[in-house]
Amino acid sequence: MRATGKVILLRLLFLALCISLLPIQAPAADKLEKGQNLTDADGDTLVSAGGSGTFTLGFFSPGASTKRYLGIWFSVSNHTVYWVANRDQPLPDRSGMLVFNDAATLVLLDGSRRTVWSSYFSGGPSAATAQLLESGNLVVRNGSSDAYRWQSFDHPSDTLLPGMKLGKILWAKSELQLTSWRSADDPSPGDYRRTLETKGLPELVLWYRDVKAYRTGPWNGLIFNGVEEASTYADMYPLHVSGLTDRSTEITYGYTAVPGAPLTRVVVNYTGVAERLVWKADTGEWIPYFTRAARDNTCEAYAKCGSFGLCNPEAASSSFCGCVPGFSPDSPSAWRMKQYAGGCRRDAGLECGGGTTTDHFKVVPRVKLPDTQNATVDLDVATLDECSAKCLANCSCLAYAAADIRGGGNRSGCVMWTDAIVDLRLIDSKQDLFLRLSKSEFGMAHLSREPKPCSRENSSRWPWPQK
Repeated sequence: MRATGKVILLRLLFLALCISLLPIQAPAADKLEKGQNLTDADGDTLVSAGGSGTFTLGFFSPGASTKRYLGIWFSVSNHTVYWVANRDQPLPDRSGMLVFNDAATLVLLDGSRRTVWSSYFSGGPSAATAQLLESGNLVVRNGSSDAYRWQSFDHPSDTLLPGMKLGKILWAKSELQLTSWRSADDPSPGDYRRTLETKGLPELVLWYRDVKAYRTGPWNGLIFNGVEEASTYADMYPLHVSGLTDRSTEITYGYTAVPGAPLTRVVVNYTGVAERLVWKADTGEWIPYFTRAARDNTCEAYAKCGSFGLCNPEAASSSFCGCVPGFSPDSPSAWRMKQYAGGCRRDAGLECGGGTTTDHFKVVPRVKLPDTQNATVDLDVATLDECSAKCLANCSCLAYAAADIRGGGNRSGCVMWTDAIVDLRLIDSKQDLFLRLSKSEFGMAHLSREPKPCSRENSSRWPWPQK
């Protein structure tokens, strides 16, 4: 009996040794090595490593659709898909397979083993691993190297996560932007986009097709000027804009999450709403921290009150629109019909030329600054008084503001408008706009004709009475 037992034990040990020497085909929990794959029919997934397994990569069908897609979703909320590989080319059934091939490329194959999508990049097959990181980023890289040959963060869908970027990669002549789904059941690119506009000062713009629907206001060194609520969560999710120097290789916006902060995402959904959502673990739901709608009927709608119009969200009885000081409706009859697109016209002409001027500046306090697309920006200007002098000496300059408020108040840098002022609204902001007006608007008949800094004592919270 003892001999027989020993023989059986030896055979079991030999069998275990043989099994251990067989090639391993199943993927590790968070990565694929060359030759490994995920199959939809088997329900294969990758789950991000690093602690919480926050993200899952796998196949899914959105909403009521039966079509299949390869995507990445939050593990705590598997209907919350943040990235889709084959947005335009859904699979008809569960025969799909994701392969990490010998060329170090992720390839999505259909049931006939035709390529539906791939992570192709130029640079050769040196990469050895495809891995889903705890950040949600799917990367192709050499072993544990942080030099990624390809990453999903460079190909956003409708969602921005901590560590992702929007903006322009100048050296690659590419742009990173969010594009909404077509519908709740269809992740193909929809009608709404969110981009970082980089002319003037950087600001985020929500587009409906090719029409501006909403803008955040320009970056002021801390937040986007028109999104004051961002200051309430900036300690958990610090915002940053890079590339404001002359030799930058990219101009981008992104944010990070401090350790221990709840899960968060910024999404542009198929209804045209851009919002920041935060995961509330105790109730298992996403809570909105910031919401802007492309089809908003109040002051969020782009250029609602026309050029030199000023929108007041607390003036619903007058449909929110008025004119800035020193201006009146260009077409009073249109305004009576609540048609504001024509904007406002100046009441008294400016006097500037030959190196002299009688113009002065009126402070329009606490506003979301106008669109800076055609504005001139000089970040080297040290003080607001210097900015005022530059604007006053330029007869084409119609208004100015501080470009950077870090350190408190209207601090430094200079943005100057030489074209129509558009999309100005009142908010609980720390920034003011300084508007150039004729001396007659101040009731002073004998002002000096020498350019000089404006007086900041002349201010108003709401436009002067319309004539």
